[in-house]
Amino acid sequence: MTLQVMDKERFTMLLLEPGEIFFEDYSVQMKSPDCANSVYNNWIEGRLKLCSKSLVFVDKDINRPLIKVQLKETLAIEKLNSDDTSKRCNDVLSIHCKQYVEMLEGNILAPYKFIHKTTCFLFSFNYAKVDECLPHMLQLLRATTLPTAEQNAMIMAIVHSRQSRVSFDTSWLEDLYEQVVLEVHANKVLPLVINPGKVLLTTCRIYFQPYNNMDQHPVLKINLKDIKYVIKRRFLLRQVGIEIKWTKNPGSIIEYLFLSVKCQETRDDLYEKLISQPAVSLEKIAQNQMTIQWQNGSLSNYDYLLYVNSLADRTFHDLTQYPVMPWVIQDYTSSTLDLNNPNVYRDLTKPIGALEPTRLERLKERYMEMSEPKFLYGSHYSAPGFVLFYLVRKYPQYMLCLQNGRFDHPDRMFNSVADVWKNVLLNMSDFKELVPEFYDTNNGGDFLVNTYGIDFGYRHDGRKIGDVQLPPWADGPVDFVQQLRNALESDYVSQNLHNWIDLIFGYKQKGIEAEKADNMFFHLCYEGAIDLDTIQDINDRHGLEVQIMEFGQIPKQVFTLRHPKRMVSGTSSLMRSVSSISSQGSSCTECESVSDKDFTIFKKLSKFQSHKQAVNSVLITNDSTEDIVSVGQDGMLKLYSMKSGKLTRSVALSTLPLSSCVAHKSSAATPNTFTVSSNFVVAGCWDNTLIFYDVEFGRVIDTLQGHEDAVSCLTWSPSRGVLVSGSWDCTAKVWRSPSSTKKIKPAECLLAQLDHDSKVVCLDISSNDSLLVSGTEDGEIFLWNMDKYNLQFTVKAHTAKLNAMRFDPQSKTIVSCANDKVLNIIDVRTSTQLYRTILEDEPISLYWKEAFLLVGDISGNLSIWDLRGAILCTNFHCHHDAVTSIAVSQDGKRVVTGSKDRSVTVWDCNWDWVGLS
Repeated sequence: MTLQVMDKERFTMLLLEPGEIFFEDYSVQMKSPDCANSVYNNWIEGRLKLCSKSLVFVDKDINRPLIKVQLKETLAIEKLNSDDTSKRCNDVLSIHCKQYVEMLEGNILAPYKFIHKTTCFLFSFNYAKVDECLPHMLQLLRATTLPTAEQNAMIMAIVHSRQSRVSFDTSWLEDLYEQVVLEVHANKVLPLVINPGKVLLTTCRIYFQPYNNMDQHPVLKINLKDIKYVIKRRFLLRQVGIEIKWTKNPGSIIEYLFLSVKCQETRDDLYEKLISQPAVSLEKIAQNQMTIQWQNGSLSNYDYLLYVNSLADRTFHDLTQYPVMPWVIQDYTSSTLDLNNPNVYRDLTKPIGALEPTRLERLKERYMEMSEPKFLYGSHYSAPGFVLFYLVRKYPQYMLCLQNGRFDHPDRMFNSVADVWKNVLLNMSDFKELVPEFYDTNNGGDFLVNTYGIDFGYRHDGRKIGDVQLPPWADGPVDFVQQLRNALESDYVSQNLHNWIDLIFGYKQKGIEAEKADNMFFHLCYEGAIDLDTIQDINDRHGLEVQIMEFGQIPKQVFTLRHPKRMVSGTSSLMRSVSSISSQGSSCTECESVSDKDFTIFKKLSKFQSHKQAVNSVLITNDSTEDIVSVGQDGMLKLYSMKSGKLTRSVALSTLPLSSCVAHKSSAATPNTFTVSSNFVVAGCWDNTLIFYDVEFGRVIDTLQGHEDAVSCLTWSPSRGVLVSGSWDCTAKVWRSPSSTKKIKPAECLLAQLDHDSKVVCLDISSNDSLLVSGTEDGEIFLWNMDKYNLQFTVKAHTAKLNAMRFDPQSKTIVSCANDKVLNIIDVRTSTQLYRTILEDEPISLYWKEAFLLVGDISGNLSIWDLRGAILCTNFHCHHDAVTSIAVSQDGKRVVTGSKDRSVTVWDCNWDWVGLS
């Protein structure tokens, strides 16, 4: 078991009350003869943080606790003049308090210790003067004597007073010629944290300059050309928020900035001026287009729900409006989970509170006795406390911030999935839905595990709180999340999900339809129920703000009409018949063909068992001569004739394995070639070389020492006349045509080197030769522009080594597969995931054929998928071992497969049955 150890910079704003503001930071020495820790009897070096409701001393020794003195517990703050401090020029601050708080002792995250003892702390300032900071402290101390709402109002008056004296420091401008468009006060919003500052919009960039030094950067700078989208957001049910998404160069990492301003007019002005700048080019996807993509299966249920959440102002950066996901499974007690059984699913036509008839009747009885405004449910389905209830093991610091340094009572924590489901089904005040983490397979259920070894206490029966207890059908957190994701993407949920969307985001969210659907919540949860700006009494306004923040907020209504149902694929009957045929064939030792009375899909023409070890790559060099090339683990290059069905050439290129090969064919578009030969192949080898072999004359032309480790993959751009090689040395290199036929020199031919964080294992170039995609051993995908070889974006698409990647024929999407058995389709323009599915057998190789995708797997099967991800043919068993490579002739009549079983097989294809004859 490990304990969560905090970073060296231990002070964060999460150690303060939610929304508390950090003002100043002083270098000090501290001592306290009264403190329980005798170490503080002598002067200790550290830093003093002045905040709106507390003072925090950060000891230089990271093993000693931070000491927080809450101003409401403070008796006096004064300048001290005594003999003991005369050597310090009488510049010592004395703070008397009734209690203080110790945090992060041993640099370990744990519940805070509240020391209920009258104590005096002395602070000697190393550089500042007490007379300079004392008035500000006393002003904040006086604020604590007021009611909470008036205290907050006084603090905000202090903040605005300080802000009004601060202008944006124009020395931070990147370009002296950029023109200032707008300057406004704004708060940077993070979960439970608000950091005030200045926003400056220019013709080239938008800047955020915080008033304190707590941000990662003194000034955040965003190039307008890097902004992907700008969205108007709600904050505390007020239209005062704005969220900006941009890519951070040079790594193209996606970043977000969530700002809130004083009023809607200021927000709208900032939004309009920002998007009107010529440098801003936003991604625009019509809402109906996304819905259509989801209907047709191009977008998964999970991704569509995240999209709809975003439309409804739900964001990961605001716990009061965190994305909400549905419970879809209701069986958490069985030993196995049959996703084909409709009885395991929750009724998505009803809100959580209406699932159990007896409880609903009791709630309705209470409803009838209420005075207006009535509500059926006294608790919401999403609120900050509910979000952190689920995520406390992953984000314990947020829960400590929300609950004043304490975790929840052990018996009330998220201890068992089955218990929580039972509670939301039967409890009269529990109606919470789920958070996206329950379906996020990328994080593998890490929120279910007490990874940091936090001491959450013991339950009433003496059991220590540890990991979340999972249902019997789940084999660990990864499997639990994966099975829930499979359930979310199941046929049953796909056909019923629109009903839940109607309840949460649609026409059943409020009004008469909500009453009919038993979907009514407390009136303050709804946008527009009350205008906070019209509330004059600050105490009333504060009470409403707290209730809105803590109780939960109904999402913004996205749909006012019935949400369309997900469409059933028109090929479903065909898929059933093909799957039936395939499953029969899969039991055979090797299928000669897959057929029924009406059609034949594949028919074997030739099989070559010529390699001594696994075949790594196959290609068709010439459609007219129908020649095939294969390279393998045995270091051999083999040439076959499809016409004669015979092996025509066998060449030992290396004593080490050959990983890949590509063919060059002369054309008018590529007058410059690597050699005078018009037809040659290039093989990548584990001895770090690229081997150029002339097919016509049967000789090795040259060998290029291209990398510092094994060459793992190759791809060729015909129109540009360049070759790209990937290697285990974590680079991809672009080689251009040499100017002569002399020996190829790396220094002359190397056009670009593209660096990666791990081994490069696969490559592909788009059909229009404008984009290059590279994949790595750690599951990351890199997209490069072929003009200047700039990185367009990176996507962590898999949790394991990539096996293959391909652009679709229109160069609009990238399909990838990996050791994690995942098949992904990613949009080239937006880098968003359009489709994701888990295959039964690990996919190894890929090939696009017009609108259809061929997938070879580790068990020797070849599958065909349509562009939207619907399986058309599964378990066509074509090899005894993994299908490592697939090639298709230009006319599509021949498919060539290479396998780990050492064979190369040529198949005759009949595409009539899918309309591609």
